[in-house]
Amino acid sequence: MRLTDRSVKALKPKAERYEVWEDGRTGLGVRISPAGRKSWIYMYRFSGKARRMGLGTYPAIGLASVRVKHARAKELLAKGTDPGAQQTERKQAERQADTVADLAEEYLEKWARPRKRSAAEDERILNKDVLPAWGKRKARDIRRRDVILLLDGIVERGAPIGANRTLGIIRRMFNFAVARDILDATPVAMVKAPAKENRRDRILSADEMRTLWNGLEDAAMSPAIKLVLKLQLVTAQRKGEIIGAAFSEFDLEEKAWTIPAARAKNGVTHNVPLSPLALGLIEEAKSLANESGWLFPSPRGDGHINPKAVNHALWRACMPPEKRPQAARFSKTPAIGLTNIVPHDLRRTAASGMTALGINRLVVSKILNHVDNSVTAIYDRHGYDQEKRQALEAWGRRLQEIIEGRKADNVVPLVSA
Repeated sequence: MRLTDRSVKALKPKAERYEVWEDGRTGLGVRISPAGRKSWIYMYRFSGKARRMGLGTYPAIGLASVRVKHARAKELLAKGTDPGAQQTERKQAERQADTVADLAEEYLEKWARPRKRSAAEDERILNKDVLPAWGKRKARDIRRRDVILLLDGIVERGAPIGANRTLGIIRRMFNFAVARDILDATPVAMVKAPAKENRRDRILSADEMRTLWNGLEDAAMSPAIKLVLKLQLVTAQRKGEIIGAAFSEFDLEEKAWTIPAARAKNGVTHNVPLSPLALGLIEEAKSLANESGWLFPSPRGDGHINPKAVNHALWRACMPPEKRPQAARFSKTPAIGLTNIVPHDLRRTAASGMTALGINRLVVSKILNHVDNSVTAIYDRHGYDQEKRQALEAWGRRLQEIIEGRKADNVVPLVSA
């Protein structure tokens, strides 16, 4: 039979399945089922044995397309490759290919959880926006356009910064897939962050530090959270490292706090000398804590205070009482009197306050426990403990002057490099 679109379309079903072959012994044919389904087939011999392979269904695959597939199969056969076996292997590989859900789990298990303190946040974002949309799809089928449309949807629901965070996690996950040879390329290449982010540079003035410190006395928050915020301003340490502190990390006789590598953001054990002002706050915190072992235990008894609770408490304390939720137990306490402030601003303020005293920026960087990847840092194993102590004690004295409204001493203690 001469195969044309017209002749194939005219083929009618019979009581039994039957096949029609193209003239000229090309091996190309059509199988017609009793239900009228038409499938393209290719009959050939390989290693002396008769074989057949499917080339798709009609009319989804038209005659022109099937001739291309037929020609490719014949070319493979001429090169000594069984085209049907290759097709079967390809289909099996397709069935076994990682879905986005598979990739997400491997990314979390093999990369995020062992390396990132924020792995739980990665998992939350993946579960919230990525997996509901892509979870069942093959990871290799995700295209740049899919990424853009997903981010657009997040922006349109009013979460542009959330879209940026989602993009960051998707980018890391697909880069991980390329590095693990799961994918050949990432669909996130050239995708730009959908929202512009302004880098915070908020630093409290001396008057604002005094307002905050004294305003915390009657602020709309728990006594423990007040101490967390004060310690951040006094020690310049990260909020998460303060609220996660255990009693065992403190040596009050040596006036030192050791943040273990497992809790430090950069994975390096960090020694924080404690000024008299810091020691007083820690003693106060210990008097409030229960027997859980945490310096700032959760009121629910399930670990330490939630980091988000600190942010929320400061936001609420700055809000005028009439605008707070009436159900809140702090609804009628006075506002602190500051605006546009988050806990991390206190760490930045402390660092800036120390450099303003003339303290060397390298010493301040050591206090902040910033990562130093310079060549010099590889050879410089000096701990800078004495310099850090001098700097933090100088900052503690200056902060005490600010809190009490006293003028700074004429002599400014300097820490040399």
